[in-house]
Amino acid sequence: MQTFSKILSIAALSASLALGFSSIAKAEQKTEFKVAWSIYVGWMPWGYAADHGIVKKWADKYSIKIDVTQFNDYVESMNQYTAGAFDAVTLTNMDGLSIPAAGGVDTTAVIVGDFSNGNDAVILKDKASLADIKGQNVNLVEFSVSHYLLARALESIKLTERDVKVVNTSDADMVAAYKTADVSAVVTWNPLVSTILEDPTAKKVFDSSQVPGEIIDLMVANSGVLKDNPNFGKALAGIWYETAALLRADTAEGKAAREAMGSASGTDLAGFEAQLAATKLFDKPADAVAFTASPSLPKTMDLVRNFLFQKGLLGNGAPSADVIGIEMPDGKVLGDTGNVKLRFTETYMKAAADASL
Repeated sequence: MQTFSKILSIAALSASLALGFSSIAKAEQKTEFKVAWSIYVGWMPWGYAADHGIVKKWADKYSIKIDVTQFNDYVESMNQYTAGAFDAVTLTNMDGLSIPAAGGVDTTAVIVGDFSNGNDAVILKDKASLADIKGQNVNLVEFSVSHYLLARALESIKLTERDVKVVNTSDADMVAAYKTADVSAVVTWNPLVSTILEDPTAKKVFDSSQVPGEIIDLMVANSGVLKDNPNFGKALAGIWYETAALLRADTAEGKAAREAMGSASGTDLAGFEAQLAATKLFDKPADAVAFTASPSLPKTMDLVRNFLFQKGLLGNGAPSADVIGIEMPDGKVLGDTGNVKLRFTETYMKAAADASL
């Protein structure tokens, strides 16, 4: 099984951002672009598209070149994007706000690809009720979506983080940690969830399907780069929807694609399809547009920004969750309208829906 080789504390990363990355991607017309992605069920199409000529096909259509790079370390991929080494990166809505946006990089969600609908889970050892988590040490990647999911789970039973003790644990160590005698509770994501649940002692007591639409998987790009190079955004949309269609296709080609993506993520066809079943995939652009324009997205981002503010992840000395502006597709802004750093747009997904790419 392949997992990310190293997870940096997001708090430590925020500190490094405070020291300053000087090489933020410059907004200018250009013909070559760099995209970073990391292993996760909803992001596997990017690697497949690069390996099977789909990236080249769409790049050629717009007379540009797109280089797609896989990272084994998710946080490092965001680190590199924030530093300006990449024009686009796969990340979650929460991490997009806490890392590039909080680091001062104006970032636009080009594609809303899916949301976790069971892929992230709270697991207890030999306990079948979420209420049994009270008083336990909980191993998770601190300040990640796992930390957010724990907070939402505790809230659902009127507990808070004060009722447990968070133990920061790299995802690369999570499976091994669960097998040790002193670990009794973990929060993590697939494919780690599936592996841990193979242990007969492991009981899933809460998962992301109970907070639907809150852990969103995106392809984002530098807003300045997109503004000066709209064809880059169009190419990304074309790549995504052509490849994502294979995730649902009941054809030999679709099965072969899923098998290849499963293998690349360290599992087999059955394992990969099980992860897909726990994912609300937006493989049709019209569905992605409807979700992005829905009133639920501002509500979700309000929950997320308040969680990040409480954890001190919106910048040193941030006076409130309003410190960073988050722009919705209708132009309305959550937070500071003078400091918009994260934007949701329907533009490129809509172009795909209208077949005008």
